[in-house]
Order: sequence, then structure tokens, then C-alpha cells
Amino acid sequence: MIPEYNQKDGWIEVICGPMFAGKSEELIRRVKRMEYAHQKFICFKPKIDNRYSENEIVSHSMRKTKSINISKTEDIKQYLKDDIKIIVIDEVQFLDDEIVPFCIDLADKGYRVVVAGLDMDFRGIPFKNMALLLAASEYITKLSAICVKCGSPATRTQRIVNNIPADYDDPIIIVGASQTYEPRCRHCHEVPHKLKN
Repeated sequence: MIPEYNQKDGWIEVICGPMFAGKSEELIRRVKRMEYAHQKFICFKPKIDNRYSENEIVSHSMRKTKSINISKTEDIKQYLKDDIKIIVIDEVQFLDDEIVPFCIDLADKGYRVVVAGLDMDFRGIPFKNMALLLAASEYITKLSAICVKCGSPATRTQRIVNNIPADYDDPIIIVGASQTYEPRCRHCHEVPHKLKN
């Protein structure tokens, strides 16, 4: 069970799972509860995620909440004010390695830190930052989608395009939605050929 009010000692909540599992939807649900409780919070998302909106966290069902675009962890610091007690970050797997110690430091200072993101890439390999945040968190919500092949609970994200756009430096990260990815269960997930590092 996740406490509804900020504790003196702070904590980290992680919402994770594959694409189409409702991670952003759950994050937005928690933000709406914060609003209802008149809690002071601020939302962030990586600039790279511009699928639906530049300045909002948006779920695939088009629920949304205002957010601030950031390019790196350092960008968050300028928005931390004395009255803000909750930090919300969507698509945390896209941020730099500094996000993990930063979230831990925030929780140590008494902030409630709520992050959401993919726990594994399309190959089924854990995103490093998410794995570390899961280990450091007090509360974890692991969501599953529905496998498009067999209808079982889907815990994997299948990339359904093979071509990598020329403007992507990292072949692991291609921001997309249903035209690029689909949810699969463990048994229907197809691991692509090994990528060169």
C-alpha cells in the first residue's frame, strides 16, 4: 500500500512494466489524487518523449497532466522550491545516470519521489536506471499489458520495426507507440539479433 501523504523521511515509488501497461495512466491517477489532497508537486518528463505533447504527460488513452520537459537530471534542480514536496517523473528510463543518486538524495531529504518507466528494453534487458531505482525504492507497482499474440499477461515490449531512423544515436531507444512496439508475454516475445555495442 502506498501512503497518500508525504512522510518526514521521504520515499521512492516506482511504476514499471512494458509499453501499453498503463504506467503513465497510473502516474496521472496519482497526480490527480495529489491535486485533490492539495499537495504541492511538480511533474517532469524527458524532452525526447514528444509523442503526444511537449508540455504534458499523456497516457495512450489521452489522459494528461502538465509537466516540464527536461534534457538531463540537472535540469530538475532549478524547479525545486521549498513548498514542493513531491517530485513526479515519467519515462525515467530515458534520463541520464545521475537520476538514480538524485532520486535517492531527494527521498533522503524528505521528498516523495514518484517515477514511471519501462523496466526492460525491447530485447528484454533491464534498463540500468530502472533496475537501480527498483532496488532503491520503498514502493513498486509492476504493471502488465495484454499480449497481442495470445492474450496472456504481457511483461515484454516487442519492437515491430527493424529499421532504425538515421537521427537516433542509440539503437536501443526509439520513441514510438503502437506503430513501433507491441506488448508480448514471455513466450511470444521474440528477441531480435544481438545488437553491436
